[in-house]
Amino acid sequence: MTTIWTYVLLVVGFVLLIKGADFFVEGSSGIAKKLKVPSLIIGLTIVAMGTSLPECAVSVAASISGNNALAVSNVVGSNIFNLMVVCGFCAVITPLAVGKRTLKQEFPFSVLMAALLLVLGYIGMSVGRIDGVILLIFFALFMFWMVHSALKARTAGTTDASEEADEIERAKPIPVWLCLVYIVGGAAAIAFGGDMVVDSASAIAAAFGLSQNLIGLTIVAMGTSLPELVTSIVAARKNEVDMALGNVIGSNIFNILFVLGIAAAISPVAFIMENVIDIVILIAMSIMVLLFAWSRQKINRIEGAIMLLSYAGYMVYICMR
Repeated sequence: MTTIWTYVLLVVGFVLLIKGADFFVEGSSGIAKKLKVPSLIIGLTIVAMGTSLPECAVSVAASISGNNALAVSNVVGSNIFNLMVVCGFCAVITPLAVGKRTLKQEFPFSVLMAALLLVLGYIGMSVGRIDGVILLIFFALFMFWMVHSALKARTAGTTDASEEADEIERAKPIPVWLCLVYIVGGAAAIAFGGDMVVDSASAIAAAFGLSQNLIGLTIVAMGTSLPELVTSIVAARKNEVDMALGNVIGSNIFNILFVLGIAAAISPVAFIMENVIDIVILIAMSIMVLLFAWSRQKINRIEGAIMLLSYAGYMVYICMR
């Protein structure tokens, strides 16, 4: 039977995950700047990964403890939430302009990787260690591609690169010792927070007779997606709308390739038919959003509202099945 402390631990776990990710990103970015790492690379790697650290911590902790159903549902649920709620809410605030590169490269790649996960999971109804290594190889290739593109854009001296460099120059540097404290403290908070979320979510699921898959798709997925939601809403309010969508697409790719790749490499992740259906829904929703964005290179307020309503319908479906 669950007690009030179980829910308190769940909330505390989410707080540790989110604040831990914030500190880890800030510390890592500070060290990277001290080492003269190009700012574009910092944004494409450390910051993009940072918003997905909660999903990573939860899925790895779930894999280690044998709660693999929570690992899969957390990633798939987070990706659906990111795409439909985070992008949809931002589009309702202000129409989301979508860059040509995002439309032609990152977005289709994210759909392709979801399809790859579907194929790997459906064959044998599990994602084994070899499958995990395959996902990690694709992640390494993706990161190489991103870094190469960033260096190429920086060499070309694009306006965005210059503006970002100027902004970083104006930023007050963080002392190295404080960066190290942020990195160590953030990593510890992420680790403890991940364990607390997995344990408390599993206890709540057991107490109410709910499946870990449902808990992972709803409470855990929404909780671990808070960094993406906050980051994208702030970007949208500052009219940096392309950053809002880019953050979501990058995080979704990271979730599938790195998070599930690591989890599967640690311990084979069993699939159930509900996981297959949810991934198919993720692919269908991704294609719908891609078509929205492709029509006028932006997602308008009406389309954003449709995305939010689609997610609400999905929530009703998974609670009733």
